[in-house]
Amino acid sequence: MSTAEETAGGETSAWGEVTPDAARRLLVAAVEAFAERGYHATTTRDIAGRAGMSPAALYIHYKTKEELLHRISSIGHAKALDILRTAARREGTPAERLADAVSSFVRWHAGGRTTARVVQYELDSLGPDARAEILALRRQCDAEVRGIIEDGVAAGDFDVLDVKGTTLAVMSLCIDVARWFNVDGPWTPDEVGALDADLVLRMVGAK
Repeated sequence: MSTAEETAGGETSAWGEVTPDAARRLLVAAVEAFAERGYHATTTRDIAGRAGMSPAALYIHYKTKEELLHRISSIGHAKALDILRTAARREGTPAERLADAVSSFVRWHAGGRTTARVVQYELDSLGPDARAEILALRRQCDAEVRGIIEDGVAAGDFDVLDVKGTTLAVMSLCIDVARWFNVDGPWTPDEVGALDADLVLRMVGAK
């Protein structure tokens, strides 16, 4: 799977809300460029060229390069929050909900790893206001996982001494998949999701 196919197909249900088509093409091109070269090394000319458009055409849809990154980050974090919230609020035991949250979150990071790398690792490239907005979404993501763990502790299903620290460890395990996952490697996104879900249940001492 090429970067373009992954970005536009693996997770582009997330980009379906970006209209018109030219704006979506530019956003997909920006994801590819930021993931490959980094935000600061990427120029608007790079992005426009990947989209098959002129640099002037980019400014019709996005005022700045940062606006593109902000849009990518907002959509990506909203999708991440939806994944975790859906798992946290489903029927089932805390262990079932936590396993669902982890496996789903990991699959998203593996299946859309190019997008996930930009969403998760370019936060510091945003300006103060945009960064604050994305950090608020991140805190909501953390809160969904922390809530499941707290439920498990309260029910006597989990043995966790530090809920906050454990939540950080769980989130880090999931997010880091975007850094190392290789589509040509030995595991599928589903297999990595199942593996990490099992590791997290062991981590919290699930009974």
